Amino acid sequence: MPTTRDQHLLVKVARMYYEEGRSQQEIAQALDVSRPGVSRMLAAARERGIVEISVHDPAGRDLTLESELRAAFGLRDCRVAEVPGGDRALARVGDLGARWLLDTLRPEQSVGVSWGRTLQAVVRQVPDNGALNVEVVPLVGGLSSVDREITGEELVRDLAARLGGRFRRLHAPALLTTPASRRILLAEPSVQDALSAAEQVGIALVGIGSHGVGASAAIIDALVLDAREREEFERRQPVGDLCARFFDSRGRAIPGPVEDRVLAVSLDQLSRIPRVAGVAAGAEKAHGVLGALRSGTVDVLICDSALARALLCPPGPGNSPPPSA
Repeated sequence: MPTTRDQHLLVKVARMYYEEGRSQQEIAQALDVSRPGVSRMLAAARERGIVEISVHDPAGRDLTLESELRAAFGLRDCRVAEVPGGDRALARVGDLGARWLLDTLRPEQSVGVSWGRTLQAVVRQVPDNGALNVEVVPLVGGLSSVDREITGEELVRDLAARLGGRFRRLHAPALLTTPASRRILLAEPSVQDALSAAEQVGIALVGIGSHGVGASAAIIDALVLDAREREEFERRQPVGDLCARFFDSRGRAIPGPVEDRVLAVSLDQLSRIPRVAGVAAGAEKAHGVLGALRSGTVDVLICDSALARALLCPPGPGNSPPPSA
């Protein structure tokens, strides 16, 4: 049991070092002890709880969760917003997404964007004073019967204005009521050019949807599938979507009535883009994000801490993360 004198000495040394900013050599000279002795006392102060060290990231990131996600899923990069209790998760993820984009994007590059409220949160956090000579390209058709707030046409224009760049338009709906309508639009040169430009972007920023949640549910409702089509789609057990392209828990694209009525880049095309950042907020998105990570399309993940924990410790035996890449 340390004596009271020992405790007082450890407190004094800790205050001199951590609060007064003195060097270990200065403390040694002031107390007439050796420098290694000061180092041992500082270590003892930490061991006995006199000194507690915590690291606060000014950007509000959980660096431990980021490291664990990179290792678990072989990610090139990861940003996790530290959001206690899920408070303001969307805004915090949007902020980190905007920071990642500004850190990554270079002049003369092109960036493709999808749609959704999370993407909208990212765009809103990009400062409106950019001077980057970049091009913003839609990855999904612009017009849609889905809630106007989550469509991509305005996001493309808004992001280009904030970055100080230019943008392309995709003059076609994202969702069609029949496969024939989609085939007709795909034959249009302007649509072909826009989709070709989408395949050539250097960076893609995409929202990750989870089947039955938010925009993913709205997509299926907007397609007005009949009973047979809906049954066929659900039988393949979709878990989420990227650019309105649905996939199962193993990340495999789901063919059929939904795939045939969406005008957007395919999952295969998305996987060939050099860097694809998926953005999502909320633990309820875990199943969709897991599928997206397994699809081989996403190599950067930006999310909140609640979602990150759900990805690392998912419920159910069939949803465990894949081995480290």
